[in-house]
Amino acid sequence: MIKRIPISALRVGMYITDLNNDWIPHNVQRRRGLIKREETIDKIRRMGVRYVYINADKGLDTQDSETVAEVDTRNEAALQQAGEQKPGIAPRVSLNEEMPAAMAIHAEAQGLVNNFMNSAKLGTPVDVAPIHKLADELQNSASRNPNALSCLGRIREKDNYLLEHSVNLSVLMTVFGQYQKLPADIMHQTVVGALLHDLGKILTPDDVLHKPGRLTPEEYEVMKLHARHSRDILAATEGIGELTVITAAQHHERMDGTGYPEGLKGDNISVYGRMVAIADVYDAITADRVYHKGLTPSQGLRKLLEWSGDHLDPALVKAFIRCIGLYPVGSLVLLDSGRLGVVVETNEEDQRLPVVRVMYHTKFRMPITVTTIDLSKAGNQDRILRTVDPGQYKIDVRKFLA
Repeated sequence: MIKRIPISALRVGMYITDLNNDWIPHNVQRRRGLIKREETIDKIRRMGVRYVYINADKGLDTQDSETVAEVDTRNEAALQQAGEQKPGIAPRVSLNEEMPAAMAIHAEAQGLVNNFMNSAKLGTPVDVAPIHKLADELQNSASRNPNALSCLGRIREKDNYLLEHSVNLSVLMTVFGQYQKLPADIMHQTVVGALLHDLGKILTPDDVLHKPGRLTPEEYEVMKLHARHSRDILAATEGIGELTVITAAQHHERMDGTGYPEGLKGDNISVYGRMVAIADVYDAITADRVYHKGLTPSQGLRKLLEWSGDHLDPALVKAFIRCIGLYPVGSLVLLDSGRLGVVVETNEEDQRLPVVRVMYHTKFRMPITVTTIDLSKAGNQDRILRTVDPGQYKIDVRKFLA
């Protein structure tokens, strides 16, 4: 049986199935196996891990534990509670109306970030004006309909992670900042910081940056330097604001002080650093990587709640969930009718009733005509039962988003 236990209960002879530490980017530890030495437990503890998952059938057991079902039930209850309030951004135009502009902005963003990083790497003069213009365009699109850009965040390729992650993080920070009602200038700076947060990776050796598997501890220490490099490069770049530097510098800091580059703790991390940390972790754990199968959006939100307090700011995690919706765009959901649908637009009045695009019937185990349904419309009797893993039904949700 798989159980979650506190790190204080971990003993030699237990079999770990999940270190539960994907909030650590570029996780370098082997994820499963039998604990044979006390030194291994000490190493896990020093990483800041608070809870791990063990298989009691393959190793020692403990009474100080919870079953996976109990953890899932609690996380789901917390997710539902966090999503009780209405989202803060009501779309001003329809998804279809905003999508062409969002697609153009999204494509432009990847090109600009790529050009900026290449110029910085070559040491040629960097023009920040296009980046500032892009940040304004992102904010304008999100204010018209945040779901359009959010849709595009689910359409990504493993081999282009660095650029897509930077753009997706800027989208998430735009939506999050609007929900938090940040002043326009402050939000602009944090969005630019999100766009350029990984700029320091231009100084990371290619064999480390593009390694297909998990990094060694030594390689991980090299990778960690990128946050400090981002801070230093941006601080020396004319036309970059102070909050942009702070946002980029603090995206890997953690509430318990186990983050980097400075090991800041609690309120010593700026609110913008705490916000970007949440968005960064969410986007990273929901993305398919060469060595990592992405979680579904709802699974990702439950993990944010599980890591709240120790690693992520709990109040801001709940605010993040409310702003992107109980069922984020790109979630695959099972309806009462037995149909499966991809959430393509959230509902500003009731998060339980988004717009979904149905394409498969689980009772008949066959594809059906693709239809878009607004669950909030009068006369509609269908409701969401739960989210499901697209891999279970071999459905590529990206095909049904844009």
